[in-house]
Amino acid sequence: QLQLVESGGGLVQPGGSLRLSCVVSGPHPDYYSIGWFRQTPGKEREGISCVSNTGENTNYVASVKGRFTISRDNAKNTIYLQMNSLKTEDTAMYFCAARPFRRCVLTIGSYEHWGQGTQVTVSS
Repeated sequence: QLQLVESGGGLVQPGGSLRLSCVVSGPHPDYYSIGWFRQTPGKEREGISCVSNTGENTNYVASVKGRFTISRDNAKNTIYLQMNSLKTEDTAMYFCAARPFRRCVLTIGSYEHWGQGTQVTVSS
């Protein structure tokens, strides 16, 4: 069974940066594409970025493109989300999830394994 554990969230001022990490354990993590999602109370979970199983292909939602960068280190079974120029509207619980396909997508339906989330709060 695949397990995912997020870390790196916290409180940051607008314009600041954070790097989230997602450590994947279990059988063949490199078979899975990984997505980062976020959710605020009362709203649906939103896909914001994803990376293919090899790390060669990435995708971003328009609201974070140019500010966030996803990457993965398969030797460490870790996926990163570097978040720069943070805005108050980036405040949310952030989750990583794994999908048993090489190609990544930002839609939530095909992601089978989820972490517990890490809170990001952007506030002055």
